[in-house]
Amino acid sequence: MKHEQLATDILANVGGKENVSSVVHCVTRLRFKLKDESKANTEVLKNMDGVVTVMKSGGQYQVVIGNHVPDVYAAVLHVGNLGAESENSDSTSDEKMSMGAKFIDLISGVFQPILGVLAATGMIKGFAALILALGWVDATSGTYQLMNIAGDGLFTFLPIFLGYTAMKKFGGSPFIGMAIAAALVHPALSTLTTGEVSKVLFQGTVFESPIHITFLGIPVIMMSYASSVIPIILSTYVASRVEKALKKIIPDVVKTFVVPFFTIVIMVPLTFLAIGPISTWAGSLLGAATLWIYELSPLVAGLIIGGLWQVFVIFGLHWGLVPIAINNLTTLGYDPVLATTVMVCFAQIGAVLAVMLKTKNKNLKSLSVSSFISGIFGVTEPAIYGVTLPLKKPFIMSCIGGAVGGGIIGVATGKLWMFGGMGIFVFPAFIKPGSGLDMAFYGSIIALVAGFAVAFVLTYLFGGMNQEKSSNLTNETTSASKEVAATKVENEEVVSPLNGEVKALSEIADAAFSSGALGQGVAIEPSEGKLLAPVSGTVSALFPTNHAIGITTDSGADILIHIGMDTVQLEGRYFTAHTTQGEYVKKGQLLIEFDMEEIKKAGKPLTTPIVVTNLKEFNLELSKQKQVKTGDSLFTLGKK
Repeated sequence: MKHEQLATDILANVGGKENVSSVVHCVTRLRFKLKDESKANTEVLKNMDGVVTVMKSGGQYQVVIGNHVPDVYAAVLHVGNLGAESENSDSTSDEKMSMGAKFIDLISGVFQPILGVLAATGMIKGFAALILALGWVDATSGTYQLMNIAGDGLFTFLPIFLGYTAMKKFGGSPFIGMAIAAALVHPALSTLTTGEVSKVLFQGTVFESPIHITFLGIPVIMMSYASSVIPIILSTYVASRVEKALKKIIPDVVKTFVVPFFTIVIMVPLTFLAIGPISTWAGSLLGAATLWIYELSPLVAGLIIGGLWQVFVIFGLHWGLVPIAINNLTTLGYDPVLATTVMVCFAQIGAVLAVMLKTKNKNLKSLSVSSFISGIFGVTEPAIYGVTLPLKKPFIMSCIGGAVGGGIIGVATGKLWMFGGMGIFVFPAFIKPGSGLDMAFYGSIIALVAGFAVAFVLTYLFGGMNQEKSSNLTNETTSASKEVAATKVENEEVVSPLNGEVKALSEIADAAFSSGALGQGVAIEPSEGKLLAPVSGTVSALFPTNHAIGITTDSGADILIHIGMDTVQLEGRYFTAHTTQGEYVKKGQLLIEFDMEEIKKAGKPLTTPIVVTNLKEFNLELSKQKQVKTGDSLFTLGKK
């Protein structure tokens, strides 16, 4: 339980365990659904050691942790005494969500729990296809067949897994969902389509269906539901409603077995008679529509999806494409959509490598190394939130590289033949089972190299990490440090970064600042939308939304400036940064411009705290001025 303290702090700052409706995790994030997001201390969490950043998207409050998120998740469950996946859902939180947010929340809730094992089994199947294509095994060998079965098993019986996760998401009994799904993939169903055809429904249309059996005299349209997605999700949705209705009317003494009995008896025939056929046809139409749009121009589709994929990931919108991809694998046998995105991670680490080689900031260089390694295996959140997005231009260059990679895969008609792994493990997924290595496979290799190279070169040349400038800044920093050391300067003046009225931190409505939890200092009610550097030092943090900035002074003091309250919710609107993370800035240099009128119209207070976050190392003496202009003294720091 080495993450116990971190888990305790996270729970405390999301409003306590009583504010948690549910919590799950993905590859790098804790995904909370909170009853009241206003109770969460977002800025405290963002500045917490062990937390990369915080995102609000798709109705979820996402705390980005990094590669060790499973351990932190386990600690959160333990510390908060929460059950697995903590499904203590509260309908009031759902009511506050938009339709789009509800859809993303639904999709992530249904598919996220199985994505890890789905990717793992896809990797097994992909490697089986790879060793067959390379001629290392024969298609009739036991080695190949067992590997293929191990990889194909989950996908074949996917409805059973989705029956569990979907039923749980809808608030029903998961094992009832599994029982309904098991009926849909029962082996005996294959024998029911070999008998005599009694009639043909919808003859002469695309929905033409031969009828082999009836249920209570009603024709049953037999279809294969192996690997299907939409039928079981719709079926469990209806089943959850049926189950809840039955629980209200059936006595408690027999509820344990009578409720499942009637739910299954009702839902299995209903699914075979109506829900299954209708949803299967809908899935086929969705797959055909997706393919039609894609084939209008695979190049354009690849450029757009590949270029915007990282933006989708940041806002959680990528979940909308996951069921489409899985449905395409079911109905078409392959998916061309996600195929255009799988090389984006290499464009991201191309930009990270350029930053790593160019920057003189030791912390940024160290972070770039770990982010690069994670990105090789497809985990790009540390790279996005820790390196490229704060620097802005490298993120843009990585998106351009992703567009180039996606466009090449589109031109090469690249397809994913299975739901494979991420990063370097995705390549076998481009091999059609039973076929050799074709142009689509080689196209994925070319896309990797091209996307990586484009992002690297553009970032190296135009990513705001100019080598000569970095050297000069480093020299300035070194000279300043030497000057401080030589003269033994013990006091450092922090001047006002804004024009306005000085206020005590205790007057701020935000408890994280008013309590001093984030540090000591003052607040300013600004009268002009320009923030200047209050000290000379290195920009140690520049938040992606440009509403907050951290500066480490030459004497080692960490200054945090937060423009306004709850302005992170504006998602960067009305803020323009004139510096980058890692840059050395001089006292009085313009850092950020912000539109005061628009921020006020959005209902956000403009009160701006300026605090020292490592005050244990310093003494702080406040100025007594109440009205200040930029450059006026705010407080003085002295080394303890």
